[in-house]
Amino acid sequence: MLKREYIIGELDTIVGKVPQVSTTWSNTDVWSTIKVRWSIGRMNYKVKQGLYAVGNPDKSSSIFVTANYKLSFDHIRLALKGIDAWMLVLDTKGINVWCAAGKGTFGTKELSYRIKAHGLEKLVDHKKVIVPQLGAVGVAAHEVKSKTGFTVMYGPVLAEDIKAYISSGYKVTAEMRKVRFTLMDRVKLIPVELSYGKYYLLLVPAVFFILAGLNPHGYSIDLAWENGSLSIIYLLVAYFSGCVLTPLFLPWIPFRSFSLKGLFTGWLTAGIIFYFLSRSTNIIEIISWFLMMGSISSFLSMNFTGTSTYTSLSGVQKEMKISLPAQIIAAGIGFITWIILRFL
Repeated sequence: MLKREYIIGELDTIVGKVPQVSTTWSNTDVWSTIKVRWSIGRMNYKVKQGLYAVGNPDKSSSIFVTANYKLSFDHIRLALKGIDAWMLVLDTKGINVWCAAGKGTFGTKELSYRIKAHGLEKLVDHKKVIVPQLGAVGVAAHEVKSKTGFTVMYGPVLAEDIKAYISSGYKVTAEMRKVRFTLMDRVKLIPVELSYGKYYLLLVPAVFFILAGLNPHGYSIDLAWENGSLSIIYLLVAYFSGCVLTPLFLPWIPFRSFSLKGLFTGWLTAGIIFYFLSRSTNIIEIISWFLMMGSISSFLSMNFTGTSTYTSLSGVQKEMKISLPAQIIAAGIGFITWIILRFL
């Protein structure tokens, strides 16, 4: 669990002492956010589940529900600056609201449990909780009402719209309901995707570098340096294509399927890199690299299916079922062919 520098005091309430949180980010919060964007400490980036106070809330103050993924928690408390409110943090195992709702940890059972466990019926007199729109898939409002007596209200998609939501009399406009996947949203995800494959980025290029020295007469260090260096470049370009280029240009790349989008950018970058760098005139070797680079880029691009609104859950499952075997087969054929060519 992270150091709780965001706790600035305690409120004495009818249900006991409730931690009072800051509505500004400290330098530690900012630095931690940067690190978690690069997947450093991401798996344990969470706060303690439970009840928190923002400002000096009372019996009439609203209750905003969120996940115990600290980045979700931080955005909510930042959005509530200048507002007296309660925050009910569910135990989502350190997963954000959207993903946790899909996995079931941000759900009816946990919400109902927290409402009763923290005595919210004594804390407020309105019996309403505000759940993020992205958590709606995991929460059955009628069941929560039946189990706790509390009405579930679905707030806006973005935390930054909370003040406008309150000002409008707790009414969500069509604009607040929209789930976007903007350029900035996609840019924020790139560091995490890049970091996921950091060990493969060391191991796989090293293997190719070593194998590049194979030839009909045994082994050549010179060939390893010459062909191996190019192999490393091709692999890095394929990785960059799938993790960076595909999300950056996502709306403008043909096809709806992420795997096909990744294949498109993979082949496009392969064509460019071969035009400028490759000294090979062997069409078989070029095709083998197109198969490998396209497969790598296609596979990495599919990592973005769960963070966008482009594909439904069933669509993701269908795409994985079809694309993954094709990627493995294509990459395998390309790799085997490339190895065979070392001895010809």
